[in-house]
Amino acid sequence: MDKDYIVTEPRVYLIGKSRLESDMLKAFLDDEGMFFETDTKIDAEILAETAGRLCYLSFGKGRKSNAEYLENIISSHHGSILEHITWSFLITGISRSLTHELIRHRAGFAYSQVSQRYVDESQARYVLPPLYRENCELKAIWEEAIDRAHKSYCTLAEATERYVSSKYPELTGTEKRKLVRQSARSVLPNACETKLFVTANARAWRHFLEMRGSAHADAEIRILAILIAKILKEESPNIFADIEIVEENGIEIVKAKHIKV
Repeated sequence: MDKDYIVTEPRVYLIGKSRLESDMLKAFLDDEGMFFETDTKIDAEILAETAGRLCYLSFGKGRKSNAEYLENIISSHHGSILEHITWSFLITGISRSLTHELIRHRAGFAYSQVSQRYVDESQARYVLPPLYRENCELKAIWEEAIDRAHKSYCTLAEATERYVSSKYPELTGTEKRKLVRQSARSVLPNACETKLFVTANARAWRHFLEMRGSAHADAEIRILAILIAKILKEESPNIFADIEIVEENGIEIVKAKHIKV
């Protein structure tokens, strides 16, 4: 195999997010005889503030800045209003080891992942664990193991295809390919690269960053959490104001001032 099959960094694409319908918000306020304006231009932050102010009908009252308002909401652990805002990412260059951990985050998350039952993995890529990136000897052992597994998959897929075609001629082409690939994939390692579409609300993303950005998290998923944290802090500085990326004991980690919001 060409060494181009080795992946060392994930790629994260922000492809969707919540949008404010400002005309409808104005219509609601006009119908209710209320006035509300905020100093942020970011849809996610306006939506969060609107949801919070509705709870107390505090439009136009109390805290004036969005940053101040959301800091009070988050520090008070009134996290339910953050569930109204979502961001969707398409992520590549991650291993199935990582996604086995990521999909444990259920509340507030939705996932769509490349299926090894339908997709041919004969050209698969594999994610090198961060620890092996710093040691040539360990990396060489890992590469040898990956080569063997990949060759086994390709050999099995070819042999299984011949068997299935002979044994089950009545199956359609799609059904045959699925039967072949779902069987041959059993020898693929957790390092096999996958692609994932994931959507979560702001509260769920905060929990993910808190848990998976920790120094105690698996190294690969921690790297992903840091990338996502950087994007979300740009997307909404006020919702993620207390989320920081710091260096601790020589590694980057995510720290949150307000936990379990």
